Amino acid sequence: MKILVLLFTLNLSLFAYEIIQTPIQFDEKRIQLTKDYIKNHYGLNVKNIKIIPKIVLIHYTAIKTYETSVERFTRSTLPNDRPEISKASALNVSTHFMVERDGTIHQLMPLDFMARHVIGLNYNSIGIENVGGVGYKEDLTVNQLLANIFLVKYLQKKFPTIEYVVGHHEYRCFEDTELWLEKDDGYRTEKFDPGSEFMRDLRFNISGFKAAPCD
Repeated sequence: MKILVLLFTLNLSLFAYEIIQTPIQFDEKRIQLTKDYIKNHYGLNVKNIKIIPKIVLIHYTAIKTYETSVERFTRSTLPNDRPEISKASALNVSTHFMVERDGTIHQLMPLDFMARHVIGLNYNSIGIENVGGVGYKEDLTVNQLLANIFLVKYLQKKFPTIEYVVGHHEYRCFEDTELWLEKDDGYRTEKFDPGSEFMRDLRFNISGFKAAPCD
């Protein structure tokens, strides 16, 4: 509870964050792979990969450093060491934001482009990755928490369509909702990020969002 009490006394308006533009590769190949993913997994034939975000989905990278974390997202196609998701598509994973351990915020791609960061909900969500969680431990920092609070409030103002702020570990809560689009009933992975404590602290400092449907 110490973090909750500490943050409750902070005036977050005093914290100004720069969003650093750090674009990953989003060439025609990646765009076409994204269109193919949308068709094969969501049953939609689309002319572009633009989305209307309704969910902010919080992750950790399970990698120790920012440099190694962002490298995983850079190329258009998946590396060879992701067999659990490579059968579903060669499209590489991506995310809209990445937050370093010290709270530095990077925007990696356009906010209205679909990122591959979660099963079933990519077509209506914005992803925020936080560097850390090595060994699936809840080790994200207070600086990252403050940056996530800032980002969620920033996105809330930018996209009035956003209804939910959820952790990656909560993604399957949406399976019986209209937001869930995945057509492959066998395509699921177990997720632990970013953890219940981080989401508790984040939710304590934001308002105006619905809880995950299974809560």
